[in-house]
Amino acid sequence: MYLTKEVKEEIFKKHGKSEKDTGSTEGQIALFTHRINYLTGHLKENRKDFNTERSLVMLVGKRRSLLDYLKRKDINRYRAIIKELNIRK
Repeated sequence: MYLTKEVKEEIFKKHGKSEKDTGSTEGQIALFTHRINYLTGHLKENRKDFNTERSLVMLVGKRRSLLDYLKRKDINRYRAIIKELNIRK
């Protein structure tokens, strides 16, 4: 599986407060970005996988909502996570 417990802990350790802090906005955005990147690669190989395509669109929407929330609450944290993950609006 592409998303093991160790990979999740590493993502949350790098972008959250600790590896157990799964609720931070930055950690969730980083996790969604990792999943989006994986699904994008999968869809490049499997063009007719419409269920995965739908899941990808839903994930992008969730990440966008979290980014909008972070932008409203703290613009500096928003800019930092955008720059760190190379996300563009």
